[in-house]
Amino acid sequence: MEQILSGFTASISELKKSPSKVMAQAKGESVAILNHNNINSYLVPAQVYENLINAADDYLLSKAVGDRLSDSTPAVAVSIDDL
Repeated sequence: MEQILSGFTASISELKKSPSKVMAQAKGESVAILNHNNINSYLVPAQVYENLINAADDYLLSKAVGDRLSDSTPAVAVSIDDL
């Protein structure tokens, strides 16, 4: 059995009947959409999606910074006036 990564679930039929009601019941949380008791998808509010994208972006940026800091290429001194 699949692990449901949401505190709220709804069937596809419930979602078709009233999407706004499903989201209202979830109170801003994500909703696992079930089809024949199997997870079909997750319905995620815009703010939650934006937070996920920002967190992923921050992670990738910090990984790039770490990779560059561990690079053994010598640093080049540059004056702010030269830029």
